[in-house]
This record gives sequence, C-alpha cells and structure tokens, in this order.
Amino acid sequence: MLLIDDFISLLFPKICAACGNSLWKQEETVCLSCEFHLPRTNFHLADENPVTRLFWGRVTLESAAAYLYFNKGNKVQQLIHQLKYKGRKDIGIFLGRKYGQNLKYSPFFLTVQLIVPVPLHTKKRMQRGYNQSEQFAIGLGESMKIPVDPDAICRRKETETQTKKSRFRRWQNVAEVFEVKDPRSLERLHILLVDDVITTGATLESCIRALSPIPGIRISVATIAVAPA
Repeated sequence: MLLIDDFISLLFPKICAACGNSLWKQEETVCLSCEFHLPRTNFHLADENPVTRLFWGRVTLESAAAYLYFNKGNKVQQLIHQLKYKGRKDIGIFLGRKYGQNLKYSPFFLTVQLIVPVPLHTKKRMQRGYNQSEQFAIGLGESMKIPVDPDAICRRKETETQTKKSRFRRWQNVAEVFEVKDPRSLERLHILLVDDVITTGATLESCIRALSPIPGIRISVATIAVAPA
C-alpha cells in the first residue's frame, strides 16, 4: 500500500496551497514553512481587539476574533481564493482545525456549545458546490469537540458581492437577508458564528441581528481572516 501511495505521489505530487511547493509526507494542505509564517492575529487572547471593536455600538457579542491577517498579495489571500473559487475545501477544514486548537484554550470561547457558519444563498452554494464558511466550521468543530449546525440560519435572498462596497452599502446589501430556521433550538445556547473573511462586519452583523431576539442566546464570532476595512 505504501509503494502504491508513493507511486501516486510521484505522478500527482501534493503541493502547498500557499506557496505551490511540494508537500512532504508529514505535511497537510500547507507546508510547515508557510504555516509557521502565517500572519496570526492572536485576537483570541484579548477581550478587546480590532474585531470586537468593529461591533461596538452595533450589536451585543460575547467575544470575537479572527485567525489571520488578510492583505492583498499575501499568502492568506491565496488560501482564501483557492478555498472559495478553486474547490479546495480542505483549506477551510485545515485552517479550522488549526484555529480550533487555539480557541478551545481561550477563556473567551470556553463555553461555546454550537458552531454556526454564515450561510450562502442556495443558488451560490449550488454553483460553488459547498459553503467555504461551513468547511472552516467543520475544522473548528473537530478541534474544539463542538457540534456544527450548517442549517441553523438561511439566506433568504441572493445578494451582490460585498467587494469594493462602502461600509454603508455593505450593510444595505445584507440587511434582513438572514432567517433563523428553528429559534427554539438555539435558546440559551452560546453559539460561535463563523465566516471566512471579515472586513466591515456587515454580513456578520446582519446574522447577529437575526439571532439576537432568541431568548438567552449568547453569540461569539470567529473568522479565518480579517481584512482592512
């Protein structure tokens, strides 16, 4: 079996999703060098951080954090692009597992009971074949030993891309587009709402507003990356 695996690796070498170099046997999705140099935020260690401040005066949150810094041209952008547009679901799961190892020891995320990914509209999910935020949620759930509910929230209408929109236009684009399917199932739970990249926080704010009326609910947020607004 090992010989067959080695032969397949020669014909179809596995490459790092960040730099494109061949992966060694012990490496998965991202090579150790790229993984080591990923620009981590460490926001999960601080009660107040740039992500939590995005929501101040807008909605109530328990905690909020992002794993990595997203900037044009950096390796995080390369990873997110492949996750969203090149079918690389494994990137989301890989990053979720890695960040979950951090969050499960953070005092701000210890009481999370359920992970909920921000949903895609049905049409976009069919086009892409999967929800990239759900893949990240799956990885988080594996590391944190917490269940994932990808169907807790639905997106009622298709929206335009948020890219290049102002903060106000981003909010207008996603206002009141989310709906909670079974509010009673989320009562008195601490949920972790997850997305791929946060810029202004408009999409997540819209989700939080849909969830907030549920009795006793507590909401935290985690994303793969945070981008400059």
